[in-house]
Amino acid sequence: MSARKKRLRIVMRAAVAGAAALLVVLPPALRAGAAEDQEAVRPVELGRRPIEITADRLNADSATDSVTFEGNVVAIQADVTLHADRLRAEYSRAARTVDQITAEGNVRVVQAGKEARAARAVFYNQEQRIVLTGGAELEQGENTLKGDTVTIYLRENRSVITGGKGGRVRAVLHPQGLLEGKGKEDR
Repeated sequence: MSARKKRLRIVMRAAVAGAAALLVVLPPALRAGAAEDQEAVRPVELGRRPIEITADRLNADSATDSVTFEGNVVAIQADVTLHADRLRAEYSRAARTVDQITAEGNVRVVQAGKEARAARAVFYNQEQRIVLTGGAELEQGENTLKGDTVTIYLRENRSVITGGKGGRVRAVLHPQGLLEGKGKEDR
């Protein structure tokens, strides 16, 4: 196998791993702090499942250690679907890990009745942190959280929503809907 083909295989593995990492880390954002949601696929389990990525174009660039999917990007893993105009995975060849994944343009993540939307989402692998920017919105049923930026700290299982320069955050919660979604034994 030629050196170019070997590099392309490494780049493709990194791209798939990067997209999988983004899908693994975004579902906690969708829960928006709802620790009682036990039916969702756990990130550890999700990362082991196959991922299918479709796009209009793929550009693997070994000079910049990155892979970019462009045009109608759809990444599906288990019950999680990510939509974006563009997905870029940057990786470390030496460490053979994905450093950062950026999804841009009409970013939408859907999982089991939960949805997150933003103009951009960036996953920082080393820090285990996700930053959704550009009118970030989280929805579960009738419950919504909105802000300019949503930062999710995966290791700490916490999120911070900010309203941007002089802006405010908005949360609309329907407690009755939360109770109806639980079994009687949980009440």
